[in-house]
Amino acid sequence: MITNYQVKGMTCGHCVSAVSAELAALDGVTEVQVDLASGRVTVTSAGPLDTGDVRAAVDEAGYDLVEA
Repeated sequence: MITNYQVKGMTCGHCVSAVSAELAALDGVTEVQVDLASGRVTVTSAGPLDTGDVRAAVDEAGYDLVEA
């Protein structure tokens, strides 16, 4: 399953690494791709992800998940 999210506040490669690492740690996530320029994050997972879990992971990395 592929899900796209919008993340606010990322400005550099470290930001990308932090968000990627937190999201990759979620159960079922198999791949995370981050487009720094647009703030778009594409998450591939075995099944649907709980938006609250995604929000918590992005928050833990220090950024904000934008409502779709």
